[in-house]
Amino acid sequence: MTHSYPLHPSALSIDDFDYPLPDERIAQYPLAERDASQLLLYKNGTISQTVFRNIGEYLPENSLLLFNDTKVFQARIIFYKSTGAKIEIFCLEPTAPTADYQIAFSNPGHCYWKCLVGNNKKWKSGSLKLQVNIDGEIAILTAEKIEQTGESSIIRFSWEPSHLSFAALLDQSGLVPLPPYIHREADTTDKDRYQTIYARLKGSVAAPTAGLHFTDSVFDSLAQKHITSAYVTLHVGAGTFKPVSAPTLGEHEMHAEQISISTQVLKQLLSLTEEGEPRTIIPVGTTSMRTIESFYWLGVRKLKGKMDEQNPFVKQWDPYDPIFDTGVSFHDSMKALLDYLENSDSNVLIASTQLIIAPGYHYRVAGGLITNFHQPRSTLLLLVSALIGDDWKKVYSYALENNFRFLSYGDSCLLLP
Repeated sequence: MTHSYPLHPSALSIDDFDYPLPDERIAQYPLAERDASQLLLYKNGTISQTVFRNIGEYLPENSLLLFNDTKVFQARIIFYKSTGAKIEIFCLEPTAPTADYQIAFSNPGHCYWKCLVGNNKKWKSGSLKLQVNIDGEIAILTAEKIEQTGESSIIRFSWEPSHLSFAALLDQSGLVPLPPYIHREADTTDKDRYQTIYARLKGSVAAPTAGLHFTDSVFDSLAQKHITSAYVTLHVGAGTFKPVSAPTLGEHEMHAEQISISTQVLKQLLSLTEEGEPRTIIPVGTTSMRTIESFYWLGVRKLKGKMDEQNPFVKQWDPYDPIFDTGVSFHDSMKALLDYLENSDSNVLIASTQLIIAPGYHYRVAGGLITNFHQPRSTLLLLVSALIGDDWKKVYSYALENNFRFLSYGDSCLLLP
């Protein structure tokens, strides 16, 4: 029996998106081979399974896979006070001299970041120092707490020699930020395996995990089926692990994340709509899904004269607002963004999104989804339910009954509604 959901997602109860997930089903390590993971296949209500390396056999011919090319950075830095107290600083996002991740990473001398501080009560005042060896050159990294803002703090990092980049310091001193449900310390293999093979732009504190299964041989098999690829970017924030604790979705505030798309990809997507026979766009992971659907709504905002060109932003409830939900085509939305970029002499559009995709959402771009299995009571599970309805329960029951591995290092599924 199909569940009857309210017309507006804000009235949804998160209790309807819970399921029992035993700890032993949460993968603590990746498999030896990326593409050896199990793949659950869902198509029009029917469920079967195979191995991920065979995914090309089940994708629609000539479809386009949309990947998130963000790169996880070594976001955790361990300092020790002179008293011996251990202080962990978890870098979330840059705040000054710029909020642009790539510029912040390459900035010499100093930078300011919004951070979480572990053992915060032991760091009342003063600076923390860490000695870092970079290719035989000794650097001193200094952290100063500038202000406390709720759960997070603004930290000023400075270093000598100042010609070094913050990225170089993090690469040597930082640790891989494994998710909280992986109950172990990061080791050397995580630096490689908690990263997609196509990762390009540093900025995430969590991997877009649906992409972890892809290998060069999988890409080769996709090319033989004329399945093409395009790349967008969403820098995954720590909020991705935040469960919905409010009784209804209307009381849950989505975390904002930085997204970007290039003129090249906009042209590539526009060409799909101009070839006559529409091609299926399948995002790889919930982050790719939220990115491309967010850019659709940003294009709608542009057409309606409601895009903030200084800080382009998609709000949580935009898709459910009659002002925006007026049936604008995917083609017209992408064309509006491309025209805007070309008129502003820019090759990349950087924006922020707070978009929530939940039952009641009508997908404007995606014709399917490749994704891992998500935590109970999470917004990612809501996104899956928006795509396949109450069948998410059938999918997750099948996975639990057939020894699928869950969450970041777990198995995946191909959902074709």
